[in-house]
Amino acid sequence: MIDLSTTYLGLKLKNPLVASASPLSKKVEQAKRMEEAGIAAVVMYSLFEEQIIHESLELDHYLTRGTESFAEALTYLPDAGTYSLLPDRYVANVEKLKKSVRIPVIGSLNGVSKGGWTRYARLLQNAGADALELNLYFVQTDSAIAAQEIEDAQVELVADVKSSIKIPLAVKLSPFYTSLPHFVKRIAAAGADGLVLFNRFYQPDFDIEELNITHTLDLSSSSELRLPLRWIAMLHGHVNVDFALTSGVHSATDVLKAMMAGAKVSMMASELLHNGVDSVSNILAELQTWMETHEYTSIKQMQGSMSQKSVAEPSAFERANYMKVLSSFQDLP
Repeated sequence: MIDLSTTYLGLKLKNPLVASASPLSKKVEQAKRMEEAGIAAVVMYSLFEEQIIHESLELDHYLTRGTESFAEALTYLPDAGTYSLLPDRYVANVEKLKKSVRIPVIGSLNGVSKGGWTRYARLLQNAGADALELNLYFVQTDSAIAAQEIEDAQVELVADVKSSIKIPLAVKLSPFYTSLPHFVKRIAAAGADGLVLFNRFYQPDFDIEELNITHTLDLSSSSELRLPLRWIAMLHGHVNVDFALTSGVHSATDVLKAMMAGAKVSMMASELLHNGVDSVSNILAELQTWMETHEYTSIKQMQGSMSQKSVAEPSAFERANYMKVLSSFQDLP
């Protein structure tokens, strides 16, 4: 019998398919549908730092109405109206979700500065979250801030959050670090139990007729799998954390590749949003069929089998691969 189970952040999961942070986790009914379809765990829709700041400033507004400070503060705050969940309601939703499903529920915090995070991390833990995902989504635009300062602050934030909770902590990163392996080791040393690779940055576009900045949500495709696949394959066995691959997971083939690279779980959102949660059962069936055909008895058997330390040609993950790809293009008729 094929064993699809895996472990992630110390959690025993029935299979490696995890629903990553998305609007699907806002409603209990949708989370229950994902569970019925076969999803092994759910990452809650993110609680954004801007929401916590906005709530604090709104309270300050009513306590200090008539002063000039609040009006000035509004000039540098993002529009919190784009986020529909207020902090306290978010915590209540985690508690409600935990009571409604049997699969693990992972809370999600999205921010980069210290302060309210430790409080909300504890609140999510108390609400029953089985683990916490800290999303370091940040775009630095101040040229006076050095890269080292940014990384030091993020490492300090991870350590601060980890010290405030007893549940496992995963950190979701972007690929945009000068030395990702070094930074990953610092994040692990700060207390991260898992790493989620990678965050997708949503880029603004220009409307050249209306001369406006537009924001659109572009769902991922399987081609985006290659970047996290490569880095997890290179980092597997070198950093003592659990890896989760996200961005570009749409099929059983994508899940298999993630496992072979060394990931413990594959996270998906775009596939569920585009094709519906029922696609999960199809992916699981195809996954099992492939494993039976290729005589794999368990997911654990294949995890890391195609990582850099396991393949015959380790250099294929590095610069040599870049040169080989260019050569193949030049050889075309």
